[in-house]
Amino acid sequence: MQERNADRTRARILDAATEEFAARGIGGARINRIAEVAGCNKAMLYAYFGNKDELFDAVFSASLEKYLAEVGFDVDDLPAYAGKVFDYFEAHPDRLRLSVWYRLERPDGQPLEAIIAVNQQRLEELQRGMRRRTVSRRFTPVSLLSLIQAIATSWSSMNPEYGAELPDAKVRRAAVVAAVERILS
Repeated sequence: MQERNADRTRARILDAATEEFAARGIGGARINRIAEVAGCNKAMLYAYFGNKDELFDAVFSASLEKYLAEVGFDVDDLPAYAGKVFDYFEAHPDRLRLSVWYRLERPDGQPLEAIIAVNQQRLEELQRGMRRRTVSRRFTPVSLLSLIQAIATSWSSMNPEYGAELPDAKVRRAAVVAAVERILS
């Protein structure tokens, strides 16, 4: 029974921390708020996760696992991959904010092994696709992956002043897919 309670507490802490980090970043997040929302004390939070940076790492790693499980990566259909990335972040804008905070606040920090591994795998798949000539050789694998990810998330960084001028999600998704098709041709 105690282990199940520990698992629930850990899950509540991760949920509260995800919300806090997505809204405020690493520097702005407060352990007091996370503990309060999770219904535990700071000592318990530190016992589970060590410190704020380690808690962020746990949150970001869990977010990455969910993203990878839902989005996947198909080197033979990169426009569809871009569409899935768009869909995922439309449905989970908090996860995109976590990713942005990670890049903003940790440009020179210790990289997370999960990110290194998935990026390496994707770059190798792109390289194999280029050798098979099923993927355009116009860009290097890292440039191509970067461009696809930037295109897929570009709508989320639009200035709010565009407001009513922004097309609906279906039109934005179609533009993402078409743009990736274009850079691959």
